[in-house]
Amino acid sequence: MSLSKPFYETDYRSSFADGRRERSRSNHAKIIAAGIDLLGKGEYSPSAARVAEVAGVGIRSVFRHFEDMDTLYRQLGAEVELKVWPIMLQQLEGVTWKERIVSLAKRRTTIYEIIFHYRIAADLRRFDSPYLTQDHRRVLRIEFEMINACLSETARADAIGTAGIYALLSFANWQSLRQDQELSAEDARNVVLRLLDSALSRLSDS
Repeated sequence: MSLSKPFYETDYRSSFADGRRERSRSNHAKIIAAGIDLLGKGEYSPSAARVAEVAGVGIRSVFRHFEDMDTLYRQLGAEVELKVWPIMLQQLEGVTWKERIVSLAKRRTTIYEIIFHYRIAADLRRFDSPYLTQDHRRVLRIEFEMINACLSETARADAIGTAGIYALLSFANWQSLRQDQELSAEDARNVVLRLLDSALSRLSDS
């Protein structure tokens, strides 16, 4: 009959290392969750100490996982993007280009509500962050290309008309309706759709 190893021959280093890795993963997740929670409550520039407090970890843990707050914002942005990509990738409804633009507008207002607080926070920080500035341009380019893909060739030729559509469906417009005019999400959406309907009526159907 074989005997088990004596306790003094047991390698505890492996289980200790596994425990440290698990705590590290747990703390990382807590920090991300805390950052998203704070932004969601309108705290657009939380300090590392504030994030650590909400996460229930030491401030050293914050900087152990993220070199600086800019690095944390990168991770927060990635987490927020994961939430909206499935919505963005859904097929647009409609047969005509105008119907697809309306479908895109409805989808975009839904996305804007999901990313609202993070987008504002990122906009506030991007002037001090080359990464967030670059990411802002990337997002604008995606938004522009998604609208452009819906437009007919005739519509694209109308520079003034299409510029109006870009402005209507921009986050800046949504933020103004929701924050400055203090409209509900439903009312803000209805404003966007009514103005879009008016703008589309001035453009050719073909």
